[in-house]
Amino acid sequence: MTATAERGSWTASLRHRLARTVPPGQVLPDRQPAYVASWIYVFGVLSLASLLLVLASGIVLTVGGPTWWHTNAFGHFVNSTHLWSVELFFATMVIHLWGKFFMAAWRGKRGLTWVTGGLAFFGSLGTAFTGYLSQTNFDSQWISTQAKDGLNAAGIGAYFNVLNGGQMLMWHITLLPLLVGVIVLLHVVLVRRHGVVPPIDETGWLPGTQPPEREQPPEPAGRAEPPAPVEPPVRTDERVPTARSRS
Repeated sequence: MTATAERGSWTASLRHRLARTVPPGQVLPDRQPAYVASWIYVFGVLSLASLLLVLASGIVLTVGGPTWWHTNAFGHFVNSTHLWSVELFFATMVIHLWGKFFMAAWRGKRGLTWVTGGLAFFGSLGTAFTGYLSQTNFDSQWISTQAKDGLNAAGIGAYFNVLNGGQMLMWHITLLPLLVGVIVLLHVVLVRRHGVVPPIDETGWLPGTQPPEREQPPEPAGRAEPPAPVEPPVRTDERVPTARSRS
């Protein structure tokens, strides 16, 4: 393929764009720095694993409709798996969020990585809230009646009606999961592009780096430097007195 034809191909343009976004070998790396062996780096992967389990169990729940799991033994199992995977997802994500906060994970041009992680957390809160409203039991009924007053006072009750079970179910299984999935995908791409954030050492600087040198204030004009002290000359003809030995 010639260079002109390659420039006119959208697949070639997309391939070059992906190569510029994520460096070669960083999409699925098989090696990581030694500091990744710390436990604080595990919770990001645990969040992704639990999110995949949430999506898989949620897809199974959608097969039989919104209420089939109430009267089916397998449905009870899948619904419990869905619930506890959500609990694991939020537990690991909160630990991951606070761990990266105290590590100042926005260092090294990783500000957008930190922002997308925070947006994924808040988007997951809305997804979990609509999930509680979609249980089709007395628990979801009580939650919706308690939440409607606050949402109406905020002026969004007409657009986000928590008493409308069908609307909450559609938000829970389509709109919000799609939004969270896109944000999480962007977050992972940014992590692969900039790499895993290194830890902060005890001095507050990255390992192997030095703090910037402070500039000395300029000397005032017309100020003379003090003369250097003059040392007295050393005489070599003097004898060093010694103590007489006692007989």
